[in-house]
Amino acid sequence: MESYDHTAPDEIGSRAPVESDGAPATTRDKLLEAASSLMRSRDTIDVSLSDIAQTAKVNAALVKYYFGNKRGLVLALLERDLTNAVTQLRDLVDMDLRPTLKMKYHLSALIKMYFYRPYLNRLLTAVMRDGNEPAAREIALSYCAPIIEAYQRMIEDGVATGEFKYVDAKFLYFTIIGACDQIFSARYVLRYVHGIEEIDDDLRRAYARQVIDLIMGGLVVDDSTLRE
Repeated sequence: MESYDHTAPDEIGSRAPVESDGAPATTRDKLLEAASSLMRSRDTIDVSLSDIAQTAKVNAALVKYYFGNKRGLVLALLERDLTNAVTQLRDLVDMDLRPTLKMKYHLSALIKMYFYRPYLNRLLTAVMRDGNEPAAREIALSYCAPIIEAYQRMIEDGVATGEFKYVDAKFLYFTIIGACDQIFSARYVLRYVHGIEEIDDDLRRAYARQVIDLIMGGLVVDDSTLRE
């Protein structure tokens, strides 16, 4: 089985954090990017409002002004990071491409998204776990359900074209998200077991190749499609 050549376009929320359309960052944007930066650099989702404000170089009272409280800031950060990702995934599903290529592009770009925002899945899980049931349901329906729906469409299209075996989309969601995220959310395993302190772009690409080979190997009917 040949590995996939990762020269595919970034199809789902995989770009490095940048200001949209080149406009100057607002105070709200600075606070969100400060929270994101601290979570990335410290490898934790537990960052204080004072640290966020200090990193953004603004008064801590502005957090309450823009977001109400820390949960409001976290929800805004999830919206910033995930809304565009979900939109890009839907656009990918609608593209005139073979299902095999769509899934390869998605897996490659999803790993790249976690490379830039390694806190993302941990933050999403924590917000749903720690919130009340209506809030958790709304978050799941806003960000998780569209991904599962996209997987269902790709599976159905792949089965129809004879490229994919039928698999359950609800289980595929956990398989894909878990595989693509785990190396970033459990970086201490790399550090303590393998002596790797930092996930650089070369390691990210190597990991993407293996994840794609393994997941696509379980999806495709004919291994020859992986060579295309």
